[in-house]
Amino acid sequence: MELIGTTLLVCFLVVVFVAPGSSRRKQFPPGPKGFPLIGNIFDLSLKELWLSLARWASKYGDIVYIHVFGTGLVFLNDAEAAVDLMDRKGSIYSDRPHLVMAGELCGGYNIMSFTGYNNQFRRQRRLMQRALTPLVIKNYHPLLEMETIPFLKRLLSKPTSYVDHIRRYAGTLTLNVIYGHQVTSDDDRCLKIAEACADVLANDIAGGGFLWLVDVLPFLRHLPMWVPGSGFKHKAIRWKAQLTEFATVPYEEFKEKMENGTAKLCYCSTLVEAAGKSMTEQDEFDIKYSANTMYSASLDTTITIVTSFMLCMVQNPDVRIKAQAEIDRVVGKDRLPDFNDRPSLPYLECVLSEVFRWTAPVPYALPHRLMQDDMYRNYFIPRGSFVFANIWTMTRNEEMYPNADAFVPGRFEADVDEEVKKKRDPRNFVFGFGRRRCPGLYLAEQSTWLLMASMLAALDIQKAVDDKGKVIDPEVRYENSVFRMPAQFKMDIRPREHARKLMNV
Repeated sequence: MELIGTTLLVCFLVVVFVAPGSSRRKQFPPGPKGFPLIGNIFDLSLKELWLSLARWASKYGDIVYIHVFGTGLVFLNDAEAAVDLMDRKGSIYSDRPHLVMAGELCGGYNIMSFTGYNNQFRRQRRLMQRALTPLVIKNYHPLLEMETIPFLKRLLSKPTSYVDHIRRYAGTLTLNVIYGHQVTSDDDRCLKIAEACADVLANDIAGGGFLWLVDVLPFLRHLPMWVPGSGFKHKAIRWKAQLTEFATVPYEEFKEKMENGTAKLCYCSTLVEAAGKSMTEQDEFDIKYSANTMYSASLDTTITIVTSFMLCMVQNPDVRIKAQAEIDRVVGKDRLPDFNDRPSLPYLECVLSEVFRWTAPVPYALPHRLMQDDMYRNYFIPRGSFVFANIWTMTRNEEMYPNADAFVPGRFEADVDEEVKKKRDPRNFVFGFGRRRCPGLYLAEQSTWLLMASMLAALDIQKAVDDKGKVIDPEVRYENSVFRMPAQFKMDIRPREHARKLMNV
């Protein structure tokens, strides 16, 4: 034990006093003062960390710096700073932290969210940009519309399981768009594998905000399997097998369909056909894992946005009623809205924008890693720092969004010039920045619009009422350390009078 203690002390001293070198004489951005050696580790509460970050932003300004065991953590609290660094200096601000547990031991480095800024990342990002442009996604509109009615029927049949229904909708839709795989039952093999994999990523691997003790003390990965405290290695073996299975099974099924001529239009088919006979083993690897990334990245984001939309409708019945009136007037009551109706539904567009802003689904995004020392606004940011876009604080900017904590879609109805309109559009920052910006944002945005429009057209979503007729206010809790996803709450979901006609019942 004495030897272990001495080793740990030496590691800390090297990290804190040797690694920073001359950087200790430079001026870091302001931030809360930490303890010697360990830094600000006790300031980082995993529960609703975004609230602590907002307080720091209010006290210290647009850029906040802290350190944990000598590694700098930089929080960019306004969009201008995030654009300056993550967009304009993307060549040095686009790396990812080396996560031993999630990336190395669990095999997550093949998922683009964890891949470093290297050739593999650049190749796969180019594929996603090519196959997920707004023009290409129009080809997927029939697939998006096909899943809407089954979702509404499931939601009405068992409203209390709304999270499960959203998960099934998101999983089914993504498998169809990415692999051309049509889910026909809850027992579908690909769906069950995908949901299990997404659950492992969100609730097990990322359960502590993606950071494990082995990430702080990497030498622990060399512990023998039989040593007490090596349980994380046993978990990693099991989880890596699940991640590998999910990357392989739906892609192999897709390949079989391509070979026998039954494959449908989808992300994978678009890229395979573009590669043609010249497709290499590396091309196939990139298609396979970029497809896997799409599912892994989309599921919890979709659940977060849609559950937040439902919460907003419960808490703001005036917004729901106004949006429903617009849909009834423009679309009528004989069919569900489709994408052709979108330009004629301006208030619904405002509701979608406000859902994105108010929700801030990933409040402080995944960190970028700075690849070399940098200076910004006369502050020194050392190489190796983890740089976070504090999206939560951007969405609560009172100058841009007065009464920012309130859900007010009408704020987007104001007539402003194009520059202001672009700056306040939450789509420009809730999906991330720079070369790490979500390449699937157009698919996510369009599928969310369609689902919201269909739910408003067919359903009344309002506060629940108990057995005595008393209205129940929803209990709002946020328990996920990565996504700002409201925990399950009580509400009343019932069909509007013309819903049966809309759903062809």
